[in-house]
Amino acid sequence: MKKHSEVLREAIEEMIAVGKLPPGHHLDETELAKEFGVSRTPIREALIQLASMGIIVIRPRRGAIVAEIGPQQLIEMFEVMAELEAMCARLAARRMSPAEHATLKATHLACKEARDNADSDVYFYKNEEFHQQIYIGSQNAFLEEQARVLQRRLRPYRRLQLRVRNRVTASFDEHGAVVDAIIEGKGELAAELLRQHIMIQGQRFTDLIASLSKPSGKTV
Repeated sequence: MKKHSEVLREAIEEMIAVGKLPPGHHLDETELAKEFGVSRTPIREALIQLASMGIIVIRPRRGAIVAEIGPQQLIEMFEVMAELEAMCARLAARRMSPAEHATLKATHLACKEARDNADSDVYFYKNEEFHQQIYIGSQNAFLEEQARVLQRRLRPYRRLQLRVRNRVTASFDEHGAVVDAIIEGKGELAAELLRQHIMIQGQRFTDLIASLSKPSGKTV
């Protein structure tokens, strides 16, 4: 059973991921305690956990804020994420069982309804499940853990990227190619496809940076 502070950490992390608490936002312990109906102690514990993950920054005598990532650091983090996921895909192509193939295809198809409805927020959650199946399929627990850690750190930015015009449709199509390569056992192809899927370059990066200055909310 999860500790109270862990449940609160996940709830606050989700608020950050969906843009309710944007980068640079001051996190007031008293306000959060009131919102969740708890004392400040578990809130403080949750914030310490988030700080250890790099999701927030706790500043001496000034309190906590949601971490702000500069453009160069964002590029660097996506570069590492792309390589971690490429490695997962390469290993998954070699190691996934037929049952795991079926699960992967099911998570891919679960994204289709959100794509058809142009609902980037629902697609975001289905997309996470899809990528996590590939982490699991690598059958390398350490690699899976590292991929999940960086995925959590980049959640707000991966979510925003999906709000860029036509990105959901493109993402779904890219997933399909990755699924085919993994099931066919083409490790190098699967790795390259997933690497390119994750990387933010050129216009995609410009669009992501532009979206950071926009208010949160659904786009279609």
